[in-house]
Amino acid sequence: MFEGSSIAVVVPCYNEATQIRTVIETMPAFVDRIIVVDDRSPDSTADVVRDCMRSHPNVELLVHEENRGVGAGIATGYKRALDLGMDIAVVMAGDAQMPPGELPDIIRPVSSGEADYSKANRLVTQDAWTTIPRQRFLGNAVLSLLTKIASGYYQVADSQTGYTAITAAMLRRLDLDAMYPRYGYPNDMLVRLNVLRARVVDVASVPVYDVGEVSGIKIRRVLFTMSWLLLKRFFWRLWKLYVVRDFHPLIMFYVLGIVALVLGTLSSLALVIISIGPQTISGSTAVGASILLQSGLLLTLFGMLFDFEHNRPLVSESRPVGLAVDAVTHAPIAASIETAPLDRDGGSRPANATTFSQELGSGRGDGTVVSEMRAFSADPRD
Repeated sequence: MFEGSSIAVVVPCYNEATQIRTVIETMPAFVDRIIVVDDRSPDSTADVVRDCMRSHPNVELLVHEENRGVGAGIATGYKRALDLGMDIAVVMAGDAQMPPGELPDIIRPVSSGEADYSKANRLVTQDAWTTIPRQRFLGNAVLSLLTKIASGYYQVADSQTGYTAITAAMLRRLDLDAMYPRYGYPNDMLVRLNVLRARVVDVASVPVYDVGEVSGIKIRRVLFTMSWLLLKRFFWRLWKLYVVRDFHPLIMFYVLGIVALVLGTLSSLALVIISIGPQTISGSTAVGASILLQSGLLLTLFGMLFDFEHNRPLVSESRPVGLAVDAVTHAPIAASIETAPLDRDGGSRPANATTFSQELGSGRGDGTVVSEMRAFSADPRD
C-alpha cells in the first residue's frame, strides 16, 4: 500500500533474462503486486521469474501464447491489475532502466488525486543530453514534439518513456483492446487520455543507460511508423473530441488551415515546376498561391493555439476522474497466469510448491473465444 492506495506494478518483458531479477528484487516494499508479462521470450525470462516467485510471494507471471508487442503486454498487465482490484497500476520496464527509488514520486500525483496519469520525463534533467545516446535523444525529441500536437498535451514531454502510473478508475474508461500493441503504446495512450479529458503530470526522472539493457529499436524505422501512427491519431482525436463529443470552433481553423496549406503547397510546387520551362507565370497566380500557403499556415497555427488553451486545465487544474458508467468491457486476458506459492491462510508455501492458473479458450463459429480460468495446485500438503 502507498498512502492508502493498493499498487500493482506491470513489468512487460521480452528477452530480459539478465535484467528481470534485478527489477523484481529492487522493487519497493509498498508494492502489493508485481505483474510480470512475458511476451513469449525465446530466452529464459520466464524461468528466472519463476525462480524469483519462490522468495517473492507478490509476484505473478503472465505469459503470452505468441509475441504480441510491448503495448499488448502492458494491456495484459493492466487487465490483470483491474481483476485484482488494485487502485493504481504502474508500468516499469523489465530492463532495469527505471529507477525504483523514483516510484513514490511517480505514484504520488495519482494517489493524491492531483492527476489521473503520471509519467516520467527524462528530458528535463541536466544530464539528459550527455547520458541518453545522441540518436535516441534526438529521436525522442522529435516524437515528443509530434506527440504534443497529436495528443493535445503540449506541456508534456518525453513521450517514449514507459515509466507511468494510472488510476484504476481511468483504466476502466480506456478501451485497452483497441490500444496500439507495439512500441507506440505510450503515444497512443496520451491521445486516448486526452479524449477522456484525463489530467496528466510529468515527473522529472534520471535517465539510466548502460546497465546491461539490450535495445532492439531501429530509430529510423520507428520514426516513420510512429509519425504515421501519430498523424492518424491526431485526426482521430480532433473528430472524437471536437466533433463527436462536443463541437469546438477550433476544428474549423484546423480544417480550413490544413486544406489551404495543402492547396497552397501544391500550387507553389506546380508554379516552381512551370517556371523551369518556357512558360511564364502571371503575378496574380503567384500571389494567389502565396496567399493560400500563408493563410493555411496561420489558420493551422491558430487551431494549435486554441487546442493548447483548451487542454491547459488538464495539466494545471484538479477535477473528478469521471463516472463508472464510462467503463469499457475488456476482452479476457489472453495469457497463462502463474502466481507465487501461497498457503490457504495467506502465508508462503514451501519452495517446492507451485500454484498457477491457465486461461483456456474454446472457439465459436463466429470467431469469439470463450475463456475459462482453471486453477491448479501442486502443494504436497494438498
